[in-house]
Amino acid sequence: MISAFLQKLGNKTLGFFQEFGQISNLLGSMIKSFPQIPRSRRLILFQMEHIGVNSLPLVLIIAIFTGAVSAWQAAYQLKGIAPLSFLGGATSRAIITELGPVLTGIVIAGRVGASIAAELGTMKVTEQIDALETMAISPIRFLAMPRFLAAIIMMPILVIFANAIAVLGAYIVSNYFLGVSFAVFFNSVKRFFIMGDLIAGLVKTVLFGGVTALLGCHIGFRTEGGAEGVGLATIRSFVVSAALILILDYVLWMLIF
Repeated sequence: MISAFLQKLGNKTLGFFQEFGQISNLLGSMIKSFPQIPRSRRLILFQMEHIGVNSLPLVLIIAIFTGAVSAWQAAYQLKGIAPLSFLGGATSRAIITELGPVLTGIVIAGRVGASIAAELGTMKVTEQIDALETMAISPIRFLAMPRFLAAIIMMPILVIFANAIAVLGAYIVSNYFLGVSFAVFFNSVKRFFIMGDLIAGLVKTVLFGGVTALLGCHIGFRTEGGAEGVGLATIRSFVVSAALILILDYVLWMLIF
């Protein structure tokens, strides 16, 4: 039993390092294709629209309720400890540094990361990627690099919108349900706002977007097994991306703050 356990553990460990090497090779290949960006500008713009513009309504809906919930939670936590005049600063800093970037990253992992894995996985099992290689078209340059760049570019923009709408949601709850006026709420936001918090949050989103697109492309390119394999790849892309976003968030908190 112990021997079987150790053998299984060893196989899993080897598989992890093998997949890590494959992801690293894919990232290196995408970076090498960056000189082809002018040639691929239309593909990149199309992916920016798909990843950024089309995701905006969902991100904003989640953001406004995130801000509303954070205001209620902060008011509950401050009760008996600090006056509600600190509510604006408390909610805005939590949104800018943590809630906005992480929740937006998870939404994009579900909507975009899974979509990338499904698209590329379908192309893989139907041999469309092999057809591109036959026509001397690099799948990395044509499929992976535009998605990777678009995710890196659009994630910070999405988070800026999400932060603004979340703070608005927190203000609505604070004003209409907790009796905090506009002046008191936003004076608190202004008083406790630190530009470094916003920059740190945006830096995190760049990494979240890159990880989501990179994993989606890797899993899509490695898809096997027909329609069932595509379904499994879609689920795996979201699960792994969401988990890595949370792990990266913890690591970046230790490094930045």
